[in-house]
Amino acid sequence: MDVRKRQPLGIELVKRGIVTEENIEEALQEQRRSPNKKIGEILNDLQVCDSNKLIEAIGEIVGVKGIILTPQSVKIDVLEYISLEIARRNKAIPFEVENGKIKVCFSDTTNLRNIEAVRLLMLNKGLIIDPYITFGNLLEDILQTLGGTSSRDMSRIGQDDNMTEVVDSIIKTAMKKRASDIHIEPEREQIRVRYRIDGELFTETSIPKEKQSQLIGRLKAISNMHQEKQESQDGRILLYDDYNIRVSSQRNVYGEKFVLRLLKKNANIRNIFELGYPGTEKDLNRSINKRNSITVIAAPTGEGKTTTLYSIMDYLNKPEINITTIEDPVEIRIDGLNQIETDAKATFSASLRTVLRQDPDIILVGEIRDQETAEIAMQAGQTGHYVLSTIHTIDAVEVITRLRKMGLPDYDIASTLATSISQRLVRRLCPKCKKEREFSQEEKNIIETLGKKYNVDFNLKDAKTYDACGCDYCNNTGYYERIGIFEILDIDDEIKELIMKSASSIEIKKHALTGSYRPLCIDGINKVLLGYTNLEELNRKILMF
Repeated sequence: MDVRKRQPLGIELVKRGIVTEENIEEALQEQRRSPNKKIGEILNDLQVCDSNKLIEAIGEIVGVKGIILTPQSVKIDVLEYISLEIARRNKAIPFEVENGKIKVCFSDTTNLRNIEAVRLLMLNKGLIIDPYITFGNLLEDILQTLGGTSSRDMSRIGQDDNMTEVVDSIIKTAMKKRASDIHIEPEREQIRVRYRIDGELFTETSIPKEKQSQLIGRLKAISNMHQEKQESQDGRILLYDDYNIRVSSQRNVYGEKFVLRLLKKNANIRNIFELGYPGTEKDLNRSINKRNSITVIAAPTGEGKTTTLYSIMDYLNKPEINITTIEDPVEIRIDGLNQIETDAKATFSASLRTVLRQDPDIILVGEIRDQETAEIAMQAGQTGHYVLSTIHTIDAVEVITRLRKMGLPDYDIASTLATSISQRLVRRLCPKCKKEREFSQEEKNIIETLGKKYNVDFNLKDAKTYDACGCDYCNNTGYYERIGIFEILDIDDEIKELIMKSASSIEIKKHALTGSYRPLCIDGINKVLLGYTNLEELNRKILMF
């Protein structure tokens, strides 16, 4: 049956005599309280009919087979066919292989993107998927089992434990798992704890709702926050020798949510080329280390702009050069740099004015957020200094548009902007468990199409790629750490002239492509061919196909 033409699921079930209209009304009321739950799962929870008949009817309605998925239904080693991270993201579990077909159970078959991602993955393994549907909570239970013992062990925390020990356990486990952030989120019936690892959020555990006030009290106590205040607050946890932990609280409908950002105190600054910066040292020197100019790094939040800035600063840092940074906050302290932290009294723009009187050679401005900061940064670049900063835009060419929208005249942009660099972070394949294979013809077609579009000849002869599998080392995700993909726009004389003529970003990009500029996808494909990542992860990040 064509999903797009069928009636709402509830009406279809009533028509088939599986449930009554009263059952549907009761389920809809429950769904208003739990909007993330599917109507079928709610009907099953309410036990208004036989579970097997219900899921079989749902399967017929959506055009696949319905099944009550249990651990006994799973006849294969799931992680041999799909990584835990991919299974979680697509809410899919392969459970049986027979005659070149693999049975895969989904909790939502209307999400065609998830099904297509799993179909391609299995196709690359020489298998055709036979899709099934089950209730979401049954699938989640099996995913939890696949996750190993740590999640099950942590799921009991808060029952009888001392809250000091609970919070300490959550934080230390996050450190062990390389999490960058901890999300502690009150919900209607529990408190959810999630970790962000390599840019992705994973649910780690839950804490009983009755422990909420104790948990919040402990977090506020160690973060130096006001206990009685329930509006947004910021704090810091300084109890751990190797970490500074920034804490943010925000009230929601079920209580106060906390996000803990874990910052390693003495983190090593990685070489700019280790981060994935393309080209040679000669190429890098052509793009940075200039006088009377500004270099801007552009990317959305969480895509590694600050890390790249630190690596460039470390590369440029020499005793004969006076480097000053203005940051919010100072995340890593570097010997030889004069690092200034902004606050409510010392903003970026106010600090930048003062810094200009400190005889700097190079100035790092953590972020260009407004017209005032942009104007002073441009002024600094025009008076003999080299300025590095970041900005939020989607690509390197759009930096010009963003600066225009901040009110900067085309003359200042053309005369001062030397380089704009856009970047994203993609996850590296786990070196312990990645599996080599040939590119499928479909993948080769994608790469060749993009190569023709941007006049790049990718050598696919004997090229290999890798599947993300999952092991203990990578927490069963198939990926370990991240690498940058970059696009670099060097502002040459022709681009300066186009800016002065108020040319659009489309015109500027068209000219840039005749030179050395190539978009993010090109560097991304090079990283795939080098075996750092794969097309699935690259497409997840920048949507190439």
